[in-house]
Amino acid sequence: MEAVVGLLVMLLGVSHGIETHCDGRQNETQCYGALGGTVVLQLMDNTSEILRYQWYKNKTLKILDGREDKIVYNLMKDRSVFTPSNGTFRINNLSRTDGAEYTLETFDSNGHVSEQRTLQLSIQAPVSSVLLDSECLSQGEMKVSCSSEGGDSPQYRWTLDGDTLTDAQLLSGNNETNNITLKRDVSGLLVCSVRNHVSNVSKGEKISTCGFIFINCTLPDGTNISQWVFSANNTLCVDPTTTPTMITVLAGVLSALVILLIVGVAVVCSHKKKQNNKPKEEEEDDQELTYADVKIVQRQGRQMHQTAEMEVEYGQVNFSGRPRKTVKPSEDESVYAKVRKSR
Repeated sequence: MEAVVGLLVMLLGVSHGIETHCDGRQNETQCYGALGGTVVLQLMDNTSEILRYQWYKNKTLKILDGREDKIVYNLMKDRSVFTPSNGTFRINNLSRTDGAEYTLETFDSNGHVSEQRTLQLSIQAPVSSVLLDSECLSQGEMKVSCSSEGGDSPQYRWTLDGDTLTDAQLLSGNNETNNITLKRDVSGLLVCSVRNHVSNVSKGEKISTCGFIFINCTLPDGTNISQWVFSANNTLCVDPTTTPTMITVLAGVLSALVILLIVGVAVVCSHKKKQNNKPKEEEEDDQELTYADVKIVQRQGRQMHQTAEMEVEYGQVNFSGRPRKTVKPSEDESVYAKVRKSR
């Protein structure tokens, strides 16, 4: 029965390369190693109870020969290490030629093969980087391609905002292809992950709806509009009084009015400031009383003793404006004009 055991992939520093581990204690195990990296193969638990063991490449080339805890022969000793105490065989600086079928044989005390197991080692180039290229189509859909540098047998996986991309979000392609076309309502953080058995690299990009918007309104004539349109050219579901051209004109007029208002306020404030700087004057002008055409007449029919009682008549009494003076005028100043005495 064929058994395939998964690998634990560890990305180490650049100087150490990529190191993978594989448990080969089951027959017909599939193992992977990174090109230029290191693979650690678990061949057995230990060699303390094994009288003799041999390890072959492609059934004919002997790689390893040992007896209990003693290593008799190692063809790859310049770049490999076998540890009898835990039964692991470590190969460094892997090359394409290291990919092959390996067979382990153990022997009993009579020299007969007591057990035989095989494993298949495949060498893959790791994925070094991932590139994303997106393009908006005429109807708002987005075509996205994912490519990788290096990497044998790459596998692709897409996610949107952390969730696996679904068929409902795709116009064409699927979650395991490197070229997809998204529907025009799809937006968010799109991530493409590229992996093989020895590496896993991802690249993300924030995508939008390519400038398209969804409009839904009812026109004055009762027509209902519900569709996707390019926002820059949209003339549907827009109030004519608030079209972009009208908005621009209104904005210009409003700006002019604001400027005129500011200028007007500045002029008024300046004039008021000048008025306040003049010496304060009296609120009202002094008035001068002028008497004109004053007559003294004798009252008829009435005499007292020898002096006739006189009656003074005033006519044309006027109040005239008097120039402002800084000195307070004298009290009871009177001006008389045309005083006539008559009998």
